[in-house]
Amino acid sequence: MWRLCPRLSLLRGRNYHSGKGCYGHRQAARSSGATEAPWGETELDNRAAHANILRLATAYRDHGHRYAHINPLRSAEDVPSDRPELSTDAFRVSPTDKFPAAGIVHSAPSDSTMLDVEEMEATLQSLYCGSISVETQHMPNEAEREWFVREYESRRLAPISDDCRQQLAEIMLKSQAFDQFMTKRYSTVKRYSGEGAEGMLCFVDQLVSSCAGEGIEQVVIGMPHRGRLNLMTGMLKYSPQAMFHKLAGNSLLPEGTQGEEDVLMHLYANVDVAASNGAGSVNVTLLPNPSHLEAVNPVACGVARSREQQMSAGHYSQESDVSLSGDKVLCFLVHGDAACVAQGIVNETLGFSQVPHFSTGGNVHLIVNNQLGFTTPSDRGRSSAYASDIGKAIGTPVLHVNGDDPEAVVRACEIALAYRQVWRKDVIVDMLCYRRWGHNEMDEPMFTQPLMYENINQRTSVPDAYVEKLKENAASVDVGKLSSVGTDHFAWLDQQQSSLSDYKVDDKICCYPWKDAGLVQPQSASITSWDTGCPADFLQFIAAKSVQLPDGLDVHQRLQRAHVDARLAQVADASTSKVDWATAECMAMGSLLLQGMPVRICGQDVGRGTFSHRHAMLVDQTSDQLHIPLNHMTADQPAFLEVCNSPLSEEAVLGFEYGISIDNPRALSIWEAQFGDFFNGAQIILDTYVTSGESKWQFQSGLVLLLPTGMDGAGPDHSSCRLERFLQLSDSKEATLDGDSVNWHVAFPTTPAQYYHLLRRQMIRNFRKPLVVAAPKVLLRLPAATSPLSDMAAGTTFQQVISDQHVDASKVQRVIFCSGKHYYALAEQREKLGQWDTAIVRLELLAPFPVHAVAEAVAQFSKAKTFVWSQEEGRNQGAWSHVAARFSAQLNIKLVYCGRGESATPAVGVGKRHQREATAVITEPFTISK
Repeated sequence: MWRLCPRLSLLRGRNYHSGKGCYGHRQAARSSGATEAPWGETELDNRAAHANILRLATAYRDHGHRYAHINPLRSAEDVPSDRPELSTDAFRVSPTDKFPAAGIVHSAPSDSTMLDVEEMEATLQSLYCGSISVETQHMPNEAEREWFVREYESRRLAPISDDCRQQLAEIMLKSQAFDQFMTKRYSTVKRYSGEGAEGMLCFVDQLVSSCAGEGIEQVVIGMPHRGRLNLMTGMLKYSPQAMFHKLAGNSLLPEGTQGEEDVLMHLYANVDVAASNGAGSVNVTLLPNPSHLEAVNPVACGVARSREQQMSAGHYSQESDVSLSGDKVLCFLVHGDAACVAQGIVNETLGFSQVPHFSTGGNVHLIVNNQLGFTTPSDRGRSSAYASDIGKAIGTPVLHVNGDDPEAVVRACEIALAYRQVWRKDVIVDMLCYRRWGHNEMDEPMFTQPLMYENINQRTSVPDAYVEKLKENAASVDVGKLSSVGTDHFAWLDQQQSSLSDYKVDDKICCYPWKDAGLVQPQSASITSWDTGCPADFLQFIAAKSVQLPDGLDVHQRLQRAHVDARLAQVADASTSKVDWATAECMAMGSLLLQGMPVRICGQDVGRGTFSHRHAMLVDQTSDQLHIPLNHMTADQPAFLEVCNSPLSEEAVLGFEYGISIDNPRALSIWEAQFGDFFNGAQIILDTYVTSGESKWQFQSGLVLLLPTGMDGAGPDHSSCRLERFLQLSDSKEATLDGDSVNWHVAFPTTPAQYYHLLRRQMIRNFRKPLVVAAPKVLLRLPAATSPLSDMAAGTTFQQVISDQHVDASKVQRVIFCSGKHYYALAEQREKLGQWDTAIVRLELLAPFPVHAVAEAVAQFSKAKTFVWSQEEGRNQGAWSHVAARFSAQLNIKLVYCGRGESATPAVGVGKRHQREATAVITEPFTISK
């Protein structure tokens, strides 16, 4: 018999990866199972003796999908009859040639069964050229590929139970009744019905039931619009009254809850679903989605990984991060065919499949293939043969299935989940179907697809056709019950709508993780301060532990001197210590870890840091073994640091981190852009999730964005983090006071201590808000930009504004306001000029705007006549527009602008011009008049 590869014996929760160090892990992860032959000696002998017959069988497995009846809009007669790849003549075999099944055909009763070629062809024709087929030839692991073929051939021909048939029919009939009800009662509402794609609901039902049987406790779903309401009000038990209440223009938020909500098609559900096969129940979360197609994919993956980590005791402490088992949580992603191919975020998310710190134990993908993108046909929407071809980049198997055959859809689901459970990799099911109406129910699809919709308009609906098939085949189903399923469901919906006046908004209709964590939604119209300091000896302990090396670790010589020794020297004496940016960061993280709050920092090269400053992980110079010192501070450390050097992606990585942050408010999630302006690759995630997730869906996120910024002569790119965009996207008020409730907080700190307090404040506060930090580059090593331990000691807090303590306030005639690293250039220029009648005040917090703190600073300088805003950026960039409007409206101060002029780019690309501008921006603030 075929010997199972190592992974198969580890199906239930034991990790099948091995290897030491980061690179050893990756190699082992991708080659595991490839070293053991998938065939026994008898099978190998038989394959050699009947090589041409084997080649014919392999041809069906490799090319059968080309001749399969997987497109419901094409009849079986439309499938090409000329099949040169499958010709017996091409392989020099005769239909009457006999051979034993062992190692060649896997659907035979036993390996000793004797078959002839004609019988084999009939079987393979049924398997690979019917309403379901597969693509496996691109899978690089031979054992994996052979396992999939065996599993497919053994499962595909197994009978479907009558109970299952009854369940499938009822699911689709209820879905059809829902769409008919919506057509009748809400004819002018865009609902993106599931008509034509009802097989999707059968797939989801089977998936949840199978998950229950496998011991999977949670399923996280990311999906677009089409069929979403059918799923929500069906299997996910979303209240139809809540939906009707929303459709009537009412709010679904409890009274007193802040938020502007979202349209019905973007809402979400969280519910425990009882498996239809009686195997138990599974918690199913359908995540909220924006209209930006596929943007939910990495968010769902992040949520799934976060839940698996929490349910599996963490995984934060593992230096090489072997992939999560996925034993308890499954991520299920539903795609549209056009978007799956065209949206780059799909490819970015697929790339996470086997990447340390991003794997989820394998995602199941379902492409609901309408064969149409808005009004664009598939032959104009992609260059590939299939919408699923994008998955071939990671070697994932693909099942193509005809959506008109719900039994084949269910079988595809079973096989897909079985593969995922054994190999813990992604798998794709491409369900070809159609949409009964246009892009929405008010479109006229005949404008652009007349022949397609002439075909569709003549078709019996998928549910009705399936019921007729059951009647014709005399299946043991309750036909009488089926005849009333649709009418009963319609009547139930009618009753739900008619009693709408009795509906009360239910606070438990959705699950808000931040409420479970004891957090609140901030209501105050002020910016609260939080004691985020720690005892100095505690911080010294953390700093010392952050560079403590285990015996035998061969650290790089330069790091020993410039990192290990230098940090120990920084904190040797609490009374004289001056710590740099990286040390303050490690003390913030370490203190949170020792308080039981996990920390995850993610981004390109974050372990070392883009500017080689962080070194949160150390790499042994002889073995590549990783060591994260902050994970070894104490023997009973309650929480751990996860250092994630991410793929070269922004959009999907940031979406992933957002997903983690909303799922686990007890952990600090940090995303660091390699350079500040790289956030623009993730603009969709920022616009649709991070800025507005709480307002739309009540998801609080404490995600921190670190955006290195500074006009240092790097040219148009790598200079500005485009602070103006983040301020414009905030709901900070121009004319009235801001409070903690501003949608996200934007800070431009000038000292390591300020950064330390910002990170700790994210977790100490009793609410969560995203934090945008305009992070430094040159300040990382600037001697002036250091902080004494006393600035981080117990009782200290983040300062919204830092006034000037270097001048005599009674003699100040001019006040320059600024933010960030620009302060140090201004301070140095003032020193050169000896212009001590000028104060420099730093705005450390820009949103929410700290009016009271600014007013206190201004009050110190009662004789000041000129107030200047100084920045490095162009006038149409940076914080100028934001601060000028608020100074004027709330402080009655008209600021004078000093900075670069308006520009189409953040910085010039000519060195001499940059130098001229750099000189001007630090001299003009001291000479300009009111």
